[in-house]
This record gives sequence, structure tokens and C-alpha cells, in this order.
Amino acid sequence: MKIIGPRATAAALPFHRLIEALRQQFAGGCEVPQRHVHQPSAGMTSLLMPAWQAGGHYVVKIVNIAPGNATLGLPGLHATVLLHDGATGRPLALMDGNTLTARRTAAASALAASYLARADARHLLVVGAGRVAELLPEAYGAVRTIDRVSVWARRPAAARALAARWRRRGIHAEAAPSLERATAQADIVSCATLSTEPLIRGEWLKPGSHLDLIGSFTPAMREADDACFQGAALFVDTDEALVKSGELLSPMSRGVFARQDVRGTLASLCRGEAVGRQVADERTVFKSVGNALEDLAAAALVHGQTG
Repeated sequence: MKIIGPRATAAALPFHRLIEALRQQFAGGCEVPQRHVHQPSAGMTSLLMPAWQAGGHYVVKIVNIAPGNATLGLPGLHATVLLHDGATGRPLALMDGNTLTARRTAAASALAASYLARADARHLLVVGAGRVAELLPEAYGAVRTIDRVSVWARRPAAARALAARWRRRGIHAEAAPSLERATAQADIVSCATLSTEPLIRGEWLKPGSHLDLIGSFTPAMREADDACFQGAALFVDTDEALVKSGELLSPMSRGVFARQDVRGTLASLCRGEAVGRQVADERTVFKSVGNALEDLAAAALVHGQTG
């Protein structure tokens, strides 16, 4: 069994390959049971997320969440991914789950943008300055010619530091002092925060823009207000988003849109069953909550690239 650390995991997941691996996996499908939730101790919750493809691979991701770790000087989240041969059960590889999850999350957003963002989109606004946010320019750059990146975060110093790191990598990047002004100028707005209150207002978004919402994965979380969805073409990664994310549950409860108004999922887009952007000035919105299918595709790619 291979043991693959964070650097090797990242190196095995270049975005152009990872995005295509996700595209093929969403088109082909796989089995994704409901995740298991356990509490081994009072201060720690463990999530077990399995997925498999008949005759192929079987993956289990374990995510351990311990908020109290901050007092110990430790990260509050630890994740590992174990890949098996789906036919024999033989363990193939143990890999870093934090790195894999961040990269497949950014890649899923870029995959959606390949169908939903305008072909001439060039200006990306990143909202947030965390692990996933840092990856977004590289991920989007694999599907669109991004030549300008702005970043806004609640802590301006964090936005400035992230923009500086991007510039050292050759990315034309700047910290945005005004979220409203940056939103109004951007072709793509990608939010990766833990916000529980809307940050983006629909009135700020320009015609033809694409809004990518990554952060809201519980009913209590939101990154966009109701107006962001009004008059926009809405897509989700999977139908689970409609029962899991406050981003969708909240406006649906007020009749802003209904379940049947969702134009498609990543699976239906990748299979050609749903049509993405239809006209240049159409506003599009993509909401993701993550899925073990993505872990399966990414883990198989890591294993294949680290022979």
C-alpha cells in the first residue's frame, strides 16, 4: 500500500487532469452512499464518506473534526483517504485528505465554469482567503483565460497576503478594498468562506457573470442574498445541495425559486443532458456542497500518477 503525503498528493493532481477526471466520473457515475457520522469523543466528530464504481476502485474518506484542537496548537480538521481495489478489497493507497479535498473542490468549481462561465471571462474575484480560495485562480485558469484576479476577505491583511503569494507565482492579482466594486467588475465571482450571512448581493453582479458558491454546506450558512438567484440560471453539483445548503434552503423557503427551477447538476452537464450557458448576458449560479464521487475520481488519479 502506498502512503502519499500532502506534497505528492498535490503534485499528482494538476488541475487540467483533475478537472477531466471529474468530468468523466460525473458522466459515468458511481455509487455514493450516505455518509456516516460518529462521535468517538465529546470533542471530536468523525465523518466516513465512501464511494465506489463496479469493477473499479473503492474509496473511503475519513474527516475528523475537533474544534478544541486550537487550544492544543493543532488543526481542527484532519482528513485521510484510503483507496482500495473494488473487486478484491486490497488497500492500494493512503493519501492526504486535506490536500485532496481542497483540490477536488476547486476543480469541481472550474468544471462547472467550463459549462457556465462566458468563454471570454477573464476577471476572477475570489471571496475568502483560505485553503480552497488559494487554489481557485489555478483551477479556473485551466478552463478560462484568467488574466486578472481580485481577492476580498473579512480580514484585509489576509487578502493582501494571498494576493502577494499569487503575484510571486506570476498571477496578476490584487486585494480588493471594496467587495461591491470588485463584484461589479468581475466576470466570475467565486466564494469560499464559512459565512453565515450573505456577502454577495445580486444587484452588484453584472449581466453575463458567473457566481460560484462553495462555502455553504450546512443549513445555517450563506454567501449570497436572494437577489443573486432571481433571474439567474441555477445549477448544483448534486441534488444533495438542495437539502443541505442554507444557500438554497433559505430562498426556497420564501419562494424565490423552486426545486424544479434548477437547470441541471454536474452529472447532467457532463452527460450533455443539461444545457449550460445559453446566451452571453445570462447570469449563471453554481452551488456545490461536495460529493464522495469527487474523492473517488481524485484518489484514483493520485494512485495512477504515483506509480
